[in-house]
Parts: sequence; C-alpha cells; structure tokens
Amino acid sequence: MTRTSSTFGLTLLAAGAFALTGSPLQAELPALISRDVLFGNPVKSQPQISPDGKTLAYLAPDTNGVLNAWVRTIGKSDDKVITKDKKRGVRRYFWQQDAEHLLYIQDQDGDENFHLYQTSLKTGSTRDLTPFSAIRAEIVGSDPKFPDTLLVGLNIRDARLHDVYRLNLKNGALDLDTVNPGNVLDFTADNDLVVRAAQIMHPDGSTEIQVRDDARGTWRSFVKWGADESNGGLAGFSPDNKKVWLLSSVDHNATRLVEIDLKSGEKKVVSQDQMYDVGSLMVHPTKNTLEAVAYTKARTEWTFFDKSVQADVEALKKLRNGDVSIVSRDLKDQTWIAAFTLDNAPVSWYSFNRATQKAEFLFTNNPALESAKLVTMKPISYKAKDGMTIYGYLTVPEGIPAKNLPMVLNVHGGPWARDNWGYRPEAQWLANRGYAVLQVNFRGSTGYGKAYLNAGDKEWGLKMHQDLLDAKAWAIHEGIADAAKTAIYGGSYGGYATLAGLAFTPTEFACGVDIVGPSNLNTLLASIPPYWAPMKAMFTKRMGEDPKFLEERSPLFKAHQIVRPLLIAQGANDPRVKQAEADQIVAAMRKNSQPVDYLLFPDEGHGFARPENRFKFYAAAEEFLAKHLGGRVEPPAAKDKWEALKK
Repeated sequence: MTRTSSTFGLTLLAAGAFALTGSPLQAELPALISRDVLFGNPVKSQPQISPDGKTLAYLAPDTNGVLNAWVRTIGKSDDKVITKDKKRGVRRYFWQQDAEHLLYIQDQDGDENFHLYQTSLKTGSTRDLTPFSAIRAEIVGSDPKFPDTLLVGLNIRDARLHDVYRLNLKNGALDLDTVNPGNVLDFTADNDLVVRAAQIMHPDGSTEIQVRDDARGTWRSFVKWGADESNGGLAGFSPDNKKVWLLSSVDHNATRLVEIDLKSGEKKVVSQDQMYDVGSLMVHPTKNTLEAVAYTKARTEWTFFDKSVQADVEALKKLRNGDVSIVSRDLKDQTWIAAFTLDNAPVSWYSFNRATQKAEFLFTNNPALESAKLVTMKPISYKAKDGMTIYGYLTVPEGIPAKNLPMVLNVHGGPWARDNWGYRPEAQWLANRGYAVLQVNFRGSTGYGKAYLNAGDKEWGLKMHQDLLDAKAWAIHEGIADAAKTAIYGGSYGGYATLAGLAFTPTEFACGVDIVGPSNLNTLLASIPPYWAPMKAMFTKRMGEDPKFLEERSPLFKAHQIVRPLLIAQGANDPRVKQAEADQIVAAMRKNSQPVDYLLFPDEGHGFARPENRFKFYAAAEEFLAKHLGGRVEPPAAKDKWEALKK
C-alpha cells in the first residue's frame, strides 16, 4: 500500500484569512500559498532526453489542463504536445529506443490495471500495445541493442501471475517468452535481453533466486535467504553477463550490493553501509558498467566507482544547493538531465553537456513556488518507549516561533516505505497554514536495515503505533507541539494509523484524516489484488495471519471507542484498499452517531491522481483541520466544493 505539485500562477491571499486560534503570534505568518499551486499539475516536469540526444520530452498540462507528454527539438522552441490523454493524465512515460516514439502506461480511473501505450512523434497517433481486459502490464526489460523489442510482463493467462512476453514495437506482436511457474515475483533479463533470473517468494516467506544459462536453459537455484532478511533482489547483470549484482542483507544488517559469479558462486561486496540500505544504482546506458550507488540517509548520498562520473556530479553540485540525481542520459552519454531536489524550493532540472562541462537550466516543476515563502525540513530522531531510536523529519511554519504549535502527525504509507528529505507539498501546505508537521519513519519503515524493518513485524497498532505516540510526546517535550491540538493524518498505512490512533487511543489526538486506509486487516488481506498472490507470505509475515490477532489490531472492531472527529477520503476503484474498508467503519460509527465525514471519489483509486479531485480533498481537509486545530484556511473556490462527494 502507498501515498503531487502544481499549476499556473501563485494566488496569495491575505495572511489574516484565519488567524491561528489561541496562538500568541509574535510575527506574522507569510501569505497563504494557494492550494492550486501546491496540488495542481506541474507546469513542466520529468524531462527525458531521447536516446539519440536530439529531442527533449517532458510532462505538462495540455490546453484542457490534462497532464500529457510534450517534446521539443534540442536547441529550438518547437514544443508540441504528443500524447492525448483526456482525463487522468500521463504520469509515467519513457522513450522507445528508436527515439521516434514515447511509451507510457495508464490505468482506468485508478484501477491499476495498467496498459502500455505507444505514441509516434511523427504522426501523433497512439495505440494500446496491451489491448486486453482486466490485465496489468509491467515492464521487464529493454536494451538499446534491440530498439524494436520490449519485454513485458502480462497476467493474461492467470490474473495472479505475470508471464514475460516479447513485444515487437513495430507491428505490436506479442510472443510468449517465459512462463511463470506459479511463484515468481519478478523476472530479470540480462544485457542481451534474455530472461535469465527469477525471484521467488516461498510460503514460509523465504526468497530464492533462480537462474538459467540461456533462454532455453534449465532453471537452477542460485541463492536463498530467510524471511527475516530485508527486502532484496537482483539489481542487474555485469557487462559481460557472467555475474549478477544482488541486493542482500545476508550476513549484514543493511541491504548491501554484492556481485556473484554465476558459474563459481564467488561473491564480492561492492558497496555497503552498516545502517542504511543501498538505494538506487547508476549504470552506463550502453556499457552497463556500474558507476555509483545511492544511499538514502537523512539525505541522499552517493558512493562513486567511476571517477569521471563523480567529477561531473561534483561539477553539477556547484550549480545550486540540494540533492542532485541524473534522471536521463542519451546513448552517447554526452548529455545528462540532472534534477535538483530541495526541501524549500520546487524541483529544478538542468541539461548538462559532459564534454563542455556546460549546464543549461531547463525549468522547475512549479515556477510560482520560487517566490513563495517555503520552509525547511529538519531531520530528527528520538527514543521510543522501548529505547529504540526512531528517525523522521520536522517542518515548522515560517515567521512564528516553533513553540506550542498545533501539529499534524503525517504518517507515511506502505508501511514498508519511508519518508525522505525534500520538497513535500503536504508539509509545505500544513506549515503555511500554521501547523508543525512531523513525519516519522516508525519501526517497520524501510531504508534503515533489517533490524529496523523487522522490528515492525506483527506490530500494526502496537509498537508501530507507540512510535507515533512517542513522536508526539517528543514534540511536546521539545516545546514544539500543543498537546491538545495534534492531529493524526495519512494515506494507505497512514490511513490505518489514523483510524488506529482514534480507535485504540481515543483521546490522544484532537482529530484525524484517513485517506484510503484499511479498517479491517482480515478483509484487507482477503481482498488484495490477485497479482500480489506470490508475495502473500510477506504480508502474513509482517502483519500476522491469525484471524483473531488481526481482528484485535483492526480499528473497525474498536470503532465504538472513537470520540474525536474523523474525516475519511476513499477512491471507489481502489484495488489495494477496497471501498468496503471505508464503508464498514463509517457504518459502524454512524450507528452510534459518532463524528465522521466521508468523501468518496468515484473516479479514483489508491490516492488522487486528478487535480480536480485533489483540490476538493485538500479544501475539505484544510477546513476540517482548521475547525479542530485552529489553523488558517484559504476559502474554497467553486471548483473546490466537495459536498457532492459526501457519503
């Protein structure tokens, strides 16, 4: 389970639209930042250089305000929209290796049955390359040596399993390449686009990697690890296809990068950190050599293996503050597209010529935010009740002392995920309205090694919840938060945490906002998407499987204890947390005349992709929080009215 940025001009309203109730303001808060800016579509975003280095693609709203892919010739101003999505907007796209087409995936109203689409730059025509009903397409592999071929995972044969198909991008033909025997989570192709590795999760939660020598070879067991190892798997093949790069926490606390010879089994540790898991890898686009590894610590840190790459990244860092990442490269590796992430500014992108060492500013995702009073995000840590150190991030308002503030405890989804440093629209929104914002990477969060992750096993509503209570206590002890004016807020697992917070500790929070959160862990597990079946063991290992235990940790069965106001927002087409999860707890509360507001979005799934829906939700949430915590409100415009969504 899981949890965008902005549009057009910045509307600044008078700072006094609503003052912070009961807070002795010693200085004024900055002007309100419009929700349109914070939660609308980006003006421009996600630039990618074409494989031949001649064309830049990016996402931007079309004339109807729908996010689509645009292209322009490098060195010219001939920008034109290419894709023609009419409603949901294109959010994930990439270049076809021929540099003449864009590929993107899209679902229907949030059902997550993603199809793969191809759009021609020459004709503008788009075709569905996976035109099957009730299927989900997943990209398995591509390679510049095979510009007209793509490996795609499709669950046509069995909704629970993805087989690998070889897709001819010229004529659309799909040929079955590799059959899923019934337990494979992921297939991995080598650098010749041959499927040669498979990751399996067994019923006891253990993981096995199987490999084969060629497309017709026999699968054999390669490596195994137990259920207590942190999330690992294959990261790729060495340039000669004779070794694999494996992410593994075996014999180490944190997930590290290990190189293993496929014939001899000889192992070499490539990169490791005692506490933090390896994050992303930087690999040459054609040579397939490993150039760098990233670790997400308090901020992103890189370990380099290629000195020329390191020198160029260091040169880029001189352009501006922030964490830099290389998001796109041409096949000659001459032109890079670099992204700069800051906590108090929009994301910005630059084109960088490695030969001349010249960088050209492209755009930010939201120019209006450049002049807004954005605030910084501070990494924090504290001791939980049992002595475990817990990490997170604190964001406080600009212009007033960070003392005795109303606070929103914003809980991330997953829960096997984590919050990161950087620009976060929700944190900026809440801080701008006058709230302290505390984001906690409670036990069970990823990135901090297997001991941290495993400490969350079977702790939903128990120690994972206690970590959140301890976070609130820390903020009160530090003098930051008002004990009587703290809300709990979150999506997916964060929604569950909200329901659990109000049901299990009824007077701990002043109010709660639940976005697509499960209320009954038994019905959640019984209704997960069919294609999650191969990893069911992971859910039961980390959540538990005894129905009685799961019932005890389900807010639904303690709903009668909820006494504080609750706002629930749900997508009707959510395949992960079904609408029934919201319906049943709302019904239970209304049976006892308890305070709950319920918004149901008919054309959304697990979260809100359409800006029209984000505007409505955030307007409703802003009014709700102001009513119960006393923060500021931007009066809703006509398009923000949410009354029609009430259930």
